[in-house]
Amino acid sequence: MPINILMPALSPTMEKGNLAKWLKKEGDKVKSGDVIAEIETDKATMEVEAIDEGTIAKILVPEGTQDVPVNDVIAVLAGEGEDVKAAGSAKPSASAAPPKSAERTADKPAEAPAAAPASAPKAAPAPAAAPAPQAAAPAAQSNGHGGRVFSSPLARRLAKDAGIDVSMIAGTGPHGRVVARDVEQAKSGKGLKAPAAAPSSAPSIAPTMSDKQILSLFEPGSYDIVPHDGMRRTIAQRLTASIQNVPHFYLTIDCDIGKLLAAREEINAAAPKDKEKKPLYKISVNDFVIKAMAVALQRIPNCNVSWTESGMVKHHHSDVGVAVAMPGGLITPIIRKAETKTLSTISNEMKDFAARARSRKLKPEEYQGGTTAVSNLGMYGISHFTAVINPPHATILAVGTSEERPVVRGGKIEIAHMMSVTLSCDHRAIDGALGAELIGAFKQLIENPVMMMV
Repeated sequence: MPINILMPALSPTMEKGNLAKWLKKEGDKVKSGDVIAEIETDKATMEVEAIDEGTIAKILVPEGTQDVPVNDVIAVLAGEGEDVKAAGSAKPSASAAPPKSAERTADKPAEAPAAAPASAPKAAPAPAAAPAPQAAAPAAQSNGHGGRVFSSPLARRLAKDAGIDVSMIAGTGPHGRVVARDVEQAKSGKGLKAPAAAPSSAPSIAPTMSDKQILSLFEPGSYDIVPHDGMRRTIAQRLTASIQNVPHFYLTIDCDIGKLLAAREEINAAAPKDKEKKPLYKISVNDFVIKAMAVALQRIPNCNVSWTESGMVKHHHSDVGVAVAMPGGLITPIIRKAETKTLSTISNEMKDFAARARSRKLKPEEYQGGTTAVSNLGMYGISHFTAVINPPHATILAVGTSEERPVVRGGKIEIAHMMSVTLSCDHRAIDGALGAELIGAFKQLIENPVMMMV
């Protein structure tokens, strides 16, 4: 029978993808492992391989289609010996043909309500002594605090006649339903719930303005609208969630990087050359920053953590993500086990990551996870800023530019190459004193780069 080719989930967070390009056409034979299409996710462009052998019978989603949901059928593959034409014409549209597993989960709940009355046993008659109103299904009403109160019609009428708010009565009927006897008890002051706590007097946060409200503030024709792509939407969602759910605090410190700049110059001057007389590596200040952050986390291991509700995840290695700007957003490729790598290795890995990030060729495992991150805006002349933590990280280091500043040493004013860094910490996982230890360890390493090699 025909085989459905589905839009794959290329990362744990992927919900939709853009079908950028088909590398096979209808009628082409494919075997397992053949690259058949390119899919653009919110972070990268990735190749999709066939997992079955056969012939492409029908392409249901043309290349260039955006926001194709994960698990939608994008093409139909005719198996070995099958009629290709029949396989292609028999398959309905992608949106109408979810995978079998999806059909089972989607159809059964929809059928259940209709089938239930026919198969359900008849209800037993109510006991003669029970009042008819109480035998009826419990009704629900709001308790004014977002909850629901179940009560019988008789109880609601009695409570209304007695001037009692039914939501304040503790129900003793089935499933906590308020019944007539509960109202009678309430008349004597018994069986009443404790009053709800008074609402906070703090002002509520105003809801986000709608698109229509925002656009109404500007003259028609005075603007253009550029639709958000997947990357920008993902950045917006993740950073909004981070600021709302992660309690940030910030620690700033100034670092004298005079020794680092001198060491960098010596290292680059001594770099070996390739056949074309080009240096095999060129160390940047950011490479030192990555290494120093990685080693600092090893020295203060209680900061090399991730918060989960069930426990603290304590990482063995320092996997340092590095923010890389790219058209439409940014991505954070990760230097794995950075504490074990030389500066030249870190430098070459970052050059490779940066080039492939800008062409959206990174693999998910190259930018997902990590234990911390570095964001450097020094090349833009920014002296100081704070960065938003990217969960599951518990820290992120914001690095400013290096600049000559006057400093006081031994009562004398001197000029030094200074660099300000700000550590953002997740207060659930790291307290102030612990964060101060981490940024102090970083300062010691970045000011004395030879200590990174010990």
